[in-house]
Amino acid sequence: MRLQLTLITSQVNACIPLNYQYPLSAAIYRIIAKGDNGYASFLHQKGYGKGFKFFTFSQINVPFKIEGDRMRLLGNELSFQVAFHLPQAMESFVKGLFQSEKIDIADAKSKTGFAIRSVEGLPDVLQGYKENEIVRMHLEPLSPVVAGLQNEKGNYVFLSPDDDRFADSLVYNWRNKIATCYDEATASSALLMLEVAPVKQPFKSRLMTIKYGKPEETKIRGWLNLVLQVTAEKRFVELLLNAGAGVYNSMGCGCVEMKTG
Repeated sequence: MRLQLTLITSQVNACIPLNYQYPLSAAIYRIIAKGDNGYASFLHQKGYGKGFKFFTFSQINVPFKIEGDRMRLLGNELSFQVAFHLPQAMESFVKGLFQSEKIDIADAKSKTGFAIRSVEGLPDVLQGYKENEIVRMHLEPLSPVVAGLQNEKGNYVFLSPDDDRFADSLVYNWRNKIATCYDEATASSALLMLEVAPVKQPFKSRLMTIKYGKPEETKIRGWLNLVLQVTAEKRFVELLLNAGAGVYNSMGCGCVEMKTG
């Protein structure tokens, strides 16, 4: 399930944090909580049993200029995509939660309030495939893809797409999502092929800070300007599209869509 949200603000010279991912993620959770506290708790605490929230969103689309750790918006409207891996029966429910809602993108230094101007359900690019049909597709990121290996302390060592382990890490995470959504046997036997290729420009790195300015502040590094060439059953590609590639998906990382052209 993928939605295109368009937000509008009446504030003049509005600004939002440069590291807006965590505040925006929190705002989306608050909307879900208004409609269904049980479902919000499921997403926030349990996911599908192992901490996966199966939820992600793209970078925001708005003209801006950077002022220190702020983004000064040069327009009053912004848009982004949000994706959920949900049972089909819940899709209309979740879409309805965002109708006529408000979103604050805020931290300790600034706050900008937005009204949700429109909510558009985006087409299912896999609709023409059968459930177990093998799909070969090129995916491109709408937000930085984060791949990493956990060290002995449980912290991530982040990898670049030039590292041979980058693709392996994405497949490992993808397989874990399948195990959580289905079962270990399905995950271990699943055909999952993934190759990473640059687009016209070199790979582009982006350093992001989650929970900026708080004691639990975490810095993560993700990558853009790449294409993921994937081969898998339709249901597994769908999971990747709905839940994101790599880690920190619910913080707005690894949101991907089918590459066109």
